[in-house]
Parts: sequence; structure tokens; C-alpha cells
Amino acid sequence: MTGGKVLIVDDDDAVRTVVAHALRRAGYSVRTAASLADMARELRTHPPDVLVTDVVLPDGDGIDHAGRLASERPDMPVIVLSARNTLTTAVRATEAGAYDYLPKPFDLDTLTRTVAAALKRGGAAAEDRVVEEEQLPLIGRSPAMQDVYRVIARVISNDLTVLVSGESGTGKELVARAIHDLGARRGAPFVPINMAAIPRELIEAELFGHERGAFTGAAQRSAGRFEQAAGGTLFLDEIGDMPIEAQTRLLRVLQSGEFTTVGGARTIRADVRIVAATNRDLQQAVAGGQFREDLYYRLNVVPVALPTLRERRGDIAELARHFLDRAAEAGLPRKTLAAEAVAALEAHDWPGNVRELENLMRRLAALSRDDRIGAAEVVATIGAAPAPNAGLSEALPDPGIEAAVRAMIERLAREEPGALDDGSLYDRVIGAAERPLIAAMLARHGGNQLRAARAIGLNRNTLRKRLDALGISPGARAAGSDEP
Repeated sequence: MTGGKVLIVDDDDAVRTVVAHALRRAGYSVRTAASLADMARELRTHPPDVLVTDVVLPDGDGIDHAGRLASERPDMPVIVLSARNTLTTAVRATEAGAYDYLPKPFDLDTLTRTVAAALKRGGAAAEDRVVEEEQLPLIGRSPAMQDVYRVIARVISNDLTVLVSGESGTGKELVARAIHDLGARRGAPFVPINMAAIPRELIEAELFGHERGAFTGAAQRSAGRFEQAAGGTLFLDEIGDMPIEAQTRLLRVLQSGEFTTVGGARTIRADVRIVAATNRDLQQAVAGGQFREDLYYRLNVVPVALPTLRERRGDIAELARHFLDRAAEAGLPRKTLAAEAVAALEAHDWPGNVRELENLMRRLAALSRDDRIGAAEVVATIGAAPAPNAGLSEALPDPGIEAAVRAMIERLAREEPGALDDGSLYDRVIGAAERPLIAAMLARHGGNQLRAARAIGLNRNTLRKRLDALGISPGARAAGSDEP
């Protein structure tokens, strides 16, 4: 729809001129204002069909005024422009009832399309809520992060299922926490579960809970993550690593909204919001038969694709300084970055993404002898750091492990030839490694189950279940262990 009336409010003469020219060329009738006072006058004398306003104006805040206008003029869409390109701004704009939020610098074609869409669809009011900047964990002003912010801002007012995808270390859990902390369920629990860290035979019990006597070692009833997250958000991390048989049970719960515990008969209502995350290509996993297609579509209602750090190099300096500040708050020496150090950081490919950058900043804060970190230190420290995504052979170079696996396969070939062809080999090998791994970590941590669980990557309840299943005594302590 062209021919609509648009009011542009911005205190920058150049912005007003360029935007007005672009919209007039597209067929709109355009008027401009440089302040809230000018805006109020224009709204009285020449009411527009669409309002386009900056946030920071000489006499007030454009978003606050947009919130009032959304109540007074729900038929007039408001598009917010801002150079403060943070998640806070996107959320404030959305919750004030803005039709859309465009970070500066913006593309004129994008603005023209947004105005056209706003005229067709009209505005939508939203609940007003104050969001403090320091409460929000996501950082970055790059165009790629602006896309993420806009999606988050639009899903916090509903319970749609969200699927967050991205490489390891990009901040998928931060997105899930932001959706929870900013949404209506923020007063209820946020419960994460890493699907890749739980033995396949225990996944259903972990998710849905179990009754006493449901399986060996189930000495008492235990609530699963769905019950623990009641009223809140359940974050299913690494959902692509979920065994196919457990996917079927999860799909039934998502379809019906109800579940039963393992060994139980009572139906329980699943009052949770689902946010899932993966670093795998789930469409490829569906094609390969490793992931259910119907479950994929149930989860992929609102997709959020997180960019890698190498795709948002403009955010590296801000992130690095943020991590140095956090390191100082944790008791490490306060450090700053020289300009050439920032350039060295921006030149790195960051295979470990934001997590790798955070670890590097902590290491530099702890080890740098000068208050100002230079490029030479950055380059030397990056070169000395281990590859964040090293493969198993790099992480565990001990040839004894490979020899033990080969010996086990040879023994099975002699004694149980069918075991090499019946699909059980993976579980057999992993099971053979699980007992000595758990026993060794318990011994290393003096029988402290919480520390051992953290070191292994399990939660404490899962470790206890594995101890019962494997018949391992948790009190044993290896000779020579120096753990408290």
C-alpha cells in the first residue's frame, strides 16, 4: 500500500532527510519532526498512518512515548529506530507496542518494506515491562545479533516452542535464559538438561521422573525435569543427541501436553515452555534417520539461528571488554586492551566461539603482567591454547585406550561373533568404559559425588543412579588422593 501518511521523528537532520526522500520516492506522504514536542504537534494537526521514531530525542525517550501512543492510537503502527542496538532496546520497543524495531544503521529498502507491511497489518499493543540492561546476558550490536534480538523480543509474550541452533560456544543457553527471564514464566523455574550427557537408558527417567521400584536402584520416587520445571521453562540442550526411542516419548508429550512417570500410572500435565538447542543440522539428521521428522517440526516452531563469532567480528571488542570486567569482578586483576590487541582478536577465527573468547580473556587477566594487554600477548596466548573442538584422538592421545578397545573387539570376535553385527557394540564399549571412569573420578575427588558428577558432566542424581546400577561404592577413596 502506497499513498499512506508517514511521520518521521529524529533529531538528526541527515537521517530525517534521507528517510523522507526514500519514503516519498516509494509513494508515501511524509512529514518530519525533530523532538517529542514537534511529534505531539504533528500528531494533532496531521495524524499519520505510520509513525517512525528514534529512541533518544532532545526532550525525552521515543520508546516511552510509543508505549503511550500504542494505548491511545492502537490503529497507528510505530516503528522504532535506534543506535542503541541491544537486546534491551528490542525488548522495550516490542513491549511498548511498537510494530517493529530497526537498529541503526539500517537499510532504506528494509525500512520501506517495514512501513508497507505496517500499513497492511496495523500495530499491536503489548504488556509494558521495565527491563534492566544488566539483567540481560546477550551482548553484541552486529546485524546478525539484531536479528536474534528481534526474534527473542517477539516470543517472550507467548509460549511458542523455540529451537536455537548454532555451533558450540555461541551462547544457546543464554538465549534460552533470556526468553525465560523476560517472559511471563520468569517467576517459575528454568530447568536445563543436556541430552548428550545422560546415558540413553536413563533419559526417560530424567525427563519424566520415576516411581519407587520402577527399575533396579529406584529406591524412592524421583521427579523428572518436566515436573521440576512446572510453570516455567524446560531447556533441552543438545536435542540432536537424543536417542531415537526417547524422541518418540518426547513427541507424545509435546503432542498431548501430558506424561506419566516411569513405572507410574497417573497422568501429569506438562505445564512448561520448551526451548531446545542443537549444534547439529537436524534436517540432515532427519534425512539420515537419526532424528524424527515429526519431532523436528514440533520443536522448530520458532527457529533462532545463532551466528558464529567469526560472523560477528564487530562484536569481539565489546565482548572481550565485558569478559575482562567480569574477570575483575571475580577477583582477577583489572586489565584493558590495547587497540592492536583488539585487532589481533578480530583477526582470529574463533573455532570455540564466544566461550573460547571468554576463556582467553580470563587467562589474559590472570597471566598478563601489564595492566594493558598488547597484541603480542594475545597472539602468544591464542597460539598456546588447546583447540576447543579437538577430536577424541587429540584429547585422549594415550595409545592404551585404543589398544583396550581393539582388544575388547578381538575378544568379542572370538567369544561372541554375533556381537559385532547385532548393533550392540557401541553400548558395550561405552558401558565398559563407564564403570572405570566413574570409579576413577570418585576416587580422585575423595568420594565427593557432587564434584565427581561435575567433572564427568552428569548431574548428581544421575551419578547416584549410575552408582546403584553399576554396583559402585561411593565411599571408596584411592590411595594417594589429595582431594579434600
